[in-house]
Amino acid sequence: MMDAMIKLFASRNSLLIPFSFHQIRSHGLILFESLLEEKEALEEKLAIRDYENRLAQEDILKLKTELQKKSEAKQDEPSDAKAKNGSSIQQSGETKFSDLGPLKAEERHDLNCAVKEYLLLAGYRLTAMTFYEEVTDQNLDDWENSSASVPDALRHYYYQYLSSTTEAAEEKLSMQKENESLVKENEKLKHEKQTLLRSRDLVDSQIATLKKSLETLQKDIKEKDNQVQDVKHSLEQRRKEITVYKAEITSLQKQTEAAQSEHVPPGDVEDEESYKEQIQSLQQEIERLHATKSGDTTPVKNVEEITDRKDEVIKLCENDMILSPSTNMRDQNTDDKNHEFSKSDDNDVAKDLLKDNVQVKTYNGLTPESNTPVQHDSKKGPGTIQILSDALPKIVPYVLINHREELLPLMMCAIERHPDSNTRDSLTHTLFNLIKRPDEQQRRIIMDACVTLARNVGEMRTETELLPQCWEQISHMYEERRLLVAQSCGELAGFVRPEIRDSLILSIVQQLIEDSATVVREAAARNLALLLPLFPNMDKYIKVEEMMFHLVCDPSGAVVDTTIKELVPAVLKWGNKLDHILRVLISHMLSSVECCPPVSGVEDSVESHFHVLGERERWTVDVLLRLLMQLLPIVHQIAIDTCSYESFSESTGTFFSLQLLHKYAEGRLDWPTFEWLHDDCFPSLIQILSLLPQKEDSLRKRISSFLLAVSTRFGEDYLTHIILPLFLVAVGDNADLSCFRSTSQPKIKALRPIIAMDARIATLCVLPVLLAGVLGFPNKHELLTEYLRNLLIQSADKTTQSAIHSADVYNSVRFLCLFEEHHNLVFNILWEMVVSSNMDLKINAAKLLKVIVPYIDAKVASSHVLPALVTLGSEPNLHVLYASIDAFGTVAQNFKNDVIVDKIRVQMDAFLEDGSHEATIAVIRALVVAVPHTTESLKDYIL
Repeated sequence: MMDAMIKLFASRNSLLIPFSFHQIRSHGLILFESLLEEKEALEEKLAIRDYENRLAQEDILKLKTELQKKSEAKQDEPSDAKAKNGSSIQQSGETKFSDLGPLKAEERHDLNCAVKEYLLLAGYRLTAMTFYEEVTDQNLDDWENSSASVPDALRHYYYQYLSSTTEAAEEKLSMQKENESLVKENEKLKHEKQTLLRSRDLVDSQIATLKKSLETLQKDIKEKDNQVQDVKHSLEQRRKEITVYKAEITSLQKQTEAAQSEHVPPGDVEDEESYKEQIQSLQQEIERLHATKSGDTTPVKNVEEITDRKDEVIKLCENDMILSPSTNMRDQNTDDKNHEFSKSDDNDVAKDLLKDNVQVKTYNGLTPESNTPVQHDSKKGPGTIQILSDALPKIVPYVLINHREELLPLMMCAIERHPDSNTRDSLTHTLFNLIKRPDEQQRRIIMDACVTLARNVGEMRTETELLPQCWEQISHMYEERRLLVAQSCGELAGFVRPEIRDSLILSIVQQLIEDSATVVREAAARNLALLLPLFPNMDKYIKVEEMMFHLVCDPSGAVVDTTIKELVPAVLKWGNKLDHILRVLISHMLSSVECCPPVSGVEDSVESHFHVLGERERWTVDVLLRLLMQLLPIVHQIAIDTCSYESFSESTGTFFSLQLLHKYAEGRLDWPTFEWLHDDCFPSLIQILSLLPQKEDSLRKRISSFLLAVSTRFGEDYLTHIILPLFLVAVGDNADLSCFRSTSQPKIKALRPIIAMDARIATLCVLPVLLAGVLGFPNKHELLTEYLRNLLIQSADKTTQSAIHSADVYNSVRFLCLFEEHHNLVFNILWEMVVSSNMDLKINAAKLLKVIVPYIDAKVASSHVLPALVTLGSEPNLHVLYASIDAFGTVAQNFKNDVIVDKIRVQMDAFLEDGSHEATIAVIRALVVAVPHTTESLKDYIL
């Protein structure tokens, strides 16, 4: 068999004849083996196809069975629509491809065009091209305008098929029902709309009626205003007449006194007749004036009646002269309208007194009832006040809000003179509620009226009538009214008894500082400052100080500013207890930090010593540091004033010179304000710093600013020999404590960290403030450079330095970069590290650049950071290279400047050209972090 195959192979390949028989045999064996392998592979594929065919047939049978069951179940449903749909589905389910008949050319063309369109829309371009090439007998680019030619045809065929199922029929039915319900709802809404339109027409008619009535009322008000002007004019005329009457009465009094002083002899008839003639002429003049005033022409019966009434007229004039000065004093303290009203009212009373006194009968030359004029005045005066008191509450609601202050003179007059306390309380309530929500100008007008009223009515009525109205308004719903109460506390305090000021009024202010409105709390702080000088003693100092600190820690910046600028100086001036305020301030700062939970619950860890500050606690510490900054000038001045040593300012140019500090350290004289800074203030600030986590840069910056302000005020010698040694000891360095007293040195030495945990906390928390707030003083740049170079460069050679310590030092340098004036200094030292031959310094420089990049601007990054990183990136040392790549990623993450981004791309290309797998991975890791924050060009470069 084998030989026959070989012969056959040889006969078909004549080119193999020159070869030997053994060569042909070997080639035949190879060919036979390949054919056997192909046969086995084909048999295996055939078996697989048979198996897949059986599985497909079984699946088809199962699907047919399930379809028949579903169709039978749908035929049993009672609904005609469901039965119809079920029969159609059964019919369609039983329909086979062969039942549809042969595929027509038009159908085939439509389906091919629809499939091609779908493949193109779905993005399957390669498949579409293959499909287009396989369909050779039809032009798929030209689709006739048939019913099947629609946009996105294949999806329409799909939706049309789905719409013929039972679910689609049910969906249509539900849509029909929903449509019917929407139609009913629409009709209902139309009906409601018509009803509302009818209601609107009715309301419009009512509004038109109200407008007409309002116009009528406005006309009536104008008429009333005209009448009031007429009344005012007539009152002015009456006042002028009263002036004439007073002049006549005065002349009559003088003539009567002159007649009494002359002792006329009984026989002197001529003098008596001349006297009688004068009396008659005066009688005629009085009758004429009286007839002009009231229209009463009844003459006086005899001359003796006027002669006998001279004492009564004299009393009337005396009473009028007594009333006039008090009236004039009240008029000077009120506005012009109140002045006009008071004068006119007094004139009416005076005219009534004159009329009644003229009609009084005399007996034997004496007044029968001497108290009759006064009694009649008490009846006649309140009659006018009573009418005014009854009318004001009815008039106020109908006066425009912007013009209600015009009623204040009338209201004040009624409150001041009405005899009934209940009526006065009602009018006072109306005064405080004159305007529903008074603005600043309206509140000022009302307060001026209240102050004038308090000045006129005295202390007791101010306490019993005005202050209760303030108390009632404390919890009013409108903040403008509560603001009016806050303003009244400071302005009315001068018109009450001293014991009321620090009891009732202080209680009102204490409630107002808890108010929800910022403007009310701000006004309470301002008026508490006005109230303090009026307190009779210092009994309520502790309470006032608590209120002051409550307002200082208020969540509103406006309240805090007002408290620091106005209330704190007032409390210091009133109480003169700066030392107590400073102690309480430091205590509040410490307690605000210590009450917060720790960062970590793991004992003996660094994080367990830090506290997580909430927003309120952070705000409290910040405003207390602001208050400490505001008190610094006072502390400085008191330290100068209380110094018992000889000043060396003439020789050194500063008060706190080195000689003075040495003299203080050697002496035994008390200097409490000076000692408070280094005995209490600075150690407490260090304790607060040790409790703050690294992210609290704002509070550390505030403390650094305070230390810089202390150095500016107390001088460079104080900084060098007091502040700097104290903070050097706190971070674990050696320092000269010769300028501290022997009693203070143990407290300073106690700040030195003992264990490694304390040393790390000092490096993390205190070292940043030492760099920025102490060595960062303008005259200490050389010392700062030396200290920072020793910290970053010289200490790198120490074998004991750990990576953790380096990271803590980098955090301090990062904080120093928050102050822009130190950027050049930091980058000079960094450049020394970059160009150093020590590879560890280069790696540390790259890590430090990565840390400080987020805290510099684009200009500094372009001029300092990128050149340093490019230099580091050219190093052959892989560790330096990878550190610089990581720093480049941070620069890309923080800056979107096109120039910077282009430089980064060029450097990244240089790293990738190296071909190192590790460098590629480092570039990818560095740039992936920057993807969410960088520019679109760099994103495209990364992708």
